[in-house]
Amino acid sequence: MGFFLLKMIAIYILLGKDNIPADIIISIDLMIAENKNGNQEDIDFMISTLAINNYRSIRDLRITLAPLNVITGANGSGKSNLYRALRLLSETAQGGVVNSLALEGGLDSAFWAGPENFSGAVRAGHMPVQGGVRKEVKRLRLGFATDSFGYSISLGLPHPSSSAFALDPEIKQECIWGGGRYHPAGVLVERKGAISRVRDGRKWQITSEHINSFTSMFDQISDPSMAPEVFHMREFIRGWRFYDHFRTDSDAPARKAQIGTRTPVLHHDGRDLAAALQTIREIGDAQLLDESVNDAFQGASLAVSRSNEGLFTLQFRQYGLMRTLSGAELSDGTLRYLLWIAALLTPRPPSMMILNEPETSLHPELLPSLAKLIIKVSAQTQVWVVSHSPVLISALQYSSLCQTIQLEKQLGETHIIGRDILEEPSWHWPDRN
Repeated sequence: MGFFLLKMIAIYILLGKDNIPADIIISIDLMIAENKNGNQEDIDFMISTLAINNYRSIRDLRITLAPLNVITGANGSGKSNLYRALRLLSETAQGGVVNSLALEGGLDSAFWAGPENFSGAVRAGHMPVQGGVRKEVKRLRLGFATDSFGYSISLGLPHPSSSAFALDPEIKQECIWGGGRYHPAGVLVERKGAISRVRDGRKWQITSEHINSFTSMFDQISDPSMAPEVFHMREFIRGWRFYDHFRTDSDAPARKAQIGTRTPVLHHDGRDLAAALQTIREIGDAQLLDESVNDAFQGASLAVSRSNEGLFTLQFRQYGLMRTLSGAELSDGTLRYLLWIAALLTPRPPSMMILNEPETSLHPELLPSLAKLIIKVSAQTQVWVVSHSPVLISALQYSSLCQTIQLEKQLGETHIIGRDILEEPSWHWPDRN
């Protein structure tokens, strides 16, 4: 623990909390939380580089990632497209990447709509944006790398045919390589068209010659002994967890009594909230659960009751009230905050957690407490936070694990504000010569 933090804690104790400005209190609380919960070395596998090519407003973007990544920017800058690209990448391990792309309107709808490249004169505003003859085949590419391995996928249009599915995108190439940077000599598993092969010493072994064009090799190569790299990569990607739509309306399942079973992972819409909270209490960090509730709602406590029929119900006790409140009685903001607690304190941490606008429906006074909780989680799990909230962003930036990625659009293309071209991470697409 550094000298600066010790000095701040001493001031905190001597002057008392009521005599210290709110922003200083937040910084002290967050630094203490970070020091209690370790650093990025606690994360076993972390994505160091994300690369996206020709997806909607993202013509060509390469991002160096940290344990805690805050994505922000004006409306229309490309935050949602970055989030959707990451979600599309996750579908490769779920068997749904082509279907998800089709639901977006197909490749023509999802593909970058601008010119292949911008000239210097166009960027300077001296000439209008003009199209031209493409020099490259039409490909949508997604990829990422950790310090130990990397993966990329390339999608394109099928060859003309009379099939009713002639507009469906096809997987043209997939690749898994060792090390953070792609190099042909480091390729471990490769899929081109219908053929997949794995490296066997200095030779290649064909694993399949009939992979469906709409199916990832993660679904086709299922034998871990034949290609363990495929198995481990698939499980790593399947470990990503997205939260972007908790229901808190009057008919939300989280407000009602539900049949409860052990729930180490909260459902993405929050329907099993009571069971998830009780699971945290029994096999997770019950102390941190209680601290998180009290930190956000001073003097409050949380319990879960169970009926003889196995129905679980939230019991929220608020300071000053003579009885507990059920889930049906909670405000939208209180219920949503409890949902975030259940998601973040999961006893089964994911390899990466992506939170889309977690500040929605929360009072600004709750955001520093939410930031503190996110920072604690980011010591063990890589976290993405897509946010519009200056309060939440400012609170998260107190963490040394945090990197802020601010997006903007130039000529319809998403860019990172303030980043020099020399700061771009090195990246090479396997299907580009």
